[in-house]
Amino acid sequence: MMQAAAIVAKGSVVAASELQSHQRRVSAGLGAFRGRSLGPNSMRMPESGFCCGRSPFGSSLSLGVEMARVRTGVVGIFRSREKARWVRVQASSDDLEDVPPEKLQAKSSGTVLPYVGVACLGAILFGYHLGVVNGALEYLSTDLGITENAVLKGWVVSSLLAGATFGSFIGGALADKFGRTRTFQLDAIPLVVGAFLSATSQSVRTMIIGRILAGIGIGISSAIVPLYISEISPTEIRGALGSVNQLFICIGILLALVAGLPLAGNPLWWRTMFGIAIVPSVLLALGMAISPESPRWLFQQAKLSQAETAIKKLYGKEKVAEVMHDLKAGGQGSTEPDATWFDLFNKRYRKVVSVGAALFLFQQLAGINAVVYYSTSVFRSVGIASDVAASALVGASNVFGTAIASSLMDKQGRKSLLITSFTGMATSMLLLALSFTWKVLAPYSGILAVLGTVLYVLSFSLGAGPVPALLLPEIFASRIRAKAVALSLGMHWISNFVIGLYFLSVVNKFGISRVYLGFAAVCFLAVLYISGNVVETKGRSLEEIERALNPAI
Repeated sequence: MMQAAAIVAKGSVVAASELQSHQRRVSAGLGAFRGRSLGPNSMRMPESGFCCGRSPFGSSLSLGVEMARVRTGVVGIFRSREKARWVRVQASSDDLEDVPPEKLQAKSSGTVLPYVGVACLGAILFGYHLGVVNGALEYLSTDLGITENAVLKGWVVSSLLAGATFGSFIGGALADKFGRTRTFQLDAIPLVVGAFLSATSQSVRTMIIGRILAGIGIGISSAIVPLYISEISPTEIRGALGSVNQLFICIGILLALVAGLPLAGNPLWWRTMFGIAIVPSVLLALGMAISPESPRWLFQQAKLSQAETAIKKLYGKEKVAEVMHDLKAGGQGSTEPDATWFDLFNKRYRKVVSVGAALFLFQQLAGINAVVYYSTSVFRSVGIASDVAASALVGASNVFGTAIASSLMDKQGRKSLLITSFTGMATSMLLLALSFTWKVLAPYSGILAVLGTVLYVLSFSLGAGPVPALLLPEIFASRIRAKAVALSLGMHWISNFVIGLYFLSVVNKFGISRVYLGFAAVCFLAVLYISGNVVETKGRSLEEIERALNPAI
């Protein structure tokens, strides 16, 4: 997920494996599928070419989704072959009703945007808590008497990461047990308490406890914000709405920078900076009280009437039959118990889950922390002495790239953006490394370093930052989605913590130029991995993706 997190000395990674559709049509909205059923021989698919293990189609689909073998051995199709076809769907009253295709594809009269906006309060808090300590650290260190204690100052910063690691792991379990909206409301508790303790702390111990609690809150948010958005978003705009999550993280960081402006005139302003975070936390809890639960989670819990109510609120009553039909078409999750943590590692899901972890590992090892950490000194080398100006330039590049990615996500697709992103990052890293080592470039080293930094951040924000948090909820099956997203994000926070701990030691031993060359190599490896393993999920409903990537029971 975590594009903007990386801009505050955090990072994130990307990858998964590509589905190539042959002669398929995805219906508008949340897609209803129509077709004629095939014989048993038609259901046999090649076992190679998937990121998630063996052939995903093990049994007939009740709605007759047609599939054909692709010569490359990657994956087959979802296409409709009869225009005038009636589909039978089960209503909540357990009566069967015939719904014509025109009704199934009725235009939605609802809107998901207000509820996406409420969820994005969690993304704002994510960015704000990551960024708020940057400007406030010097002042709170003086106030709490730890100015000369680098270890305690480090704990004030890194304790948030420790809490976030724990929060990201429990977020999935909470979302599965209590639902998405209730988990958001529970998440507001550590966010509010953590912000309050940080703002009122009179000792470094209280400050660290507050930071840990706030970290738990943003760790949970990092897991459930993209999960909730992906599950309530219509197929045709799911990519754009998923990218909005990253944009709001950037906004949260920007708000933290703006909140620090009065510090120069009022050294005690740092307390207000931490206290400000209470407001969006409370608004998040109140907003989720009136937001609909994820219809997919309700359906999986066999709460069909509640699922229909949520669909009506999100998309309008005319879309209820279509969406319920879609959920039933991929409804094997409703017949299975909730997945356990051990289920993530069985043969059925092992490979796709490993892809999710690899996404964030590549993202971290690609060097975003290094670029951000050295950006100030790089800009100073060409006469930009202001830390604020350096941060603003990096932040502006990040926001600009995220906005572009949001507009392209549903047009260009996730995979192409990832390849473009990591290619640009690799090129930028080479440029940065050469600007430090080639004597012939010495007269231009400052300009090249600034250009490389801005190009790297812009490239990162186009794909490596926003795509993983969007892609993972799409490729994970419904019964493992929450826990698998939580596990992947847990890997993000762990690798983030370890890299932050040892990065400076590696730089001191090998030099920044060699480290940058290593980052460039990682980016090129990521391009190769993505090319061979990433699935393209653009334009496909979550149920269709699940049927393609996971064997039927």
